[in-house]
Amino acid sequence: MDIKDRIRQTVTANPVVLYMKGTPQFPQCGFSMNAIQILKACGVASLHTVNVLEDAEIRQGIKDYANWPTIPQLYVNGEFVGGSDLRREMYQSGELQKVLGVTA
Repeated sequence: MDIKDRIRQTVTANPVVLYMKGTPQFPQCGFSMNAIQILKACGVASLHTVNVLEDAEIRQGIKDYANWPTIPQLYVNGEFVGGSDLRREMYQSGELQKVLGVTA
């Protein structure tokens, strides 16, 4: 299975997926920490995370998959939601909560 198929399988098999640097318990960058904080604040109960620092192929592959140069990357129901700035804006406006299917 090639890397794009692996990524596609992950983002479609899990309702909420975050490709991040580190883990939710130990984020390895401020942007990943912020993404976890926002998702917790939204009340996301079922979050699948992928630590891109553990697999160089995934780290580059996820950038190519979404055609987005930065990590973390959030996927909801198989769809790419955006980078850090967009995610923060969506959270502040309440739009992210709607996309996640949680109430603000």
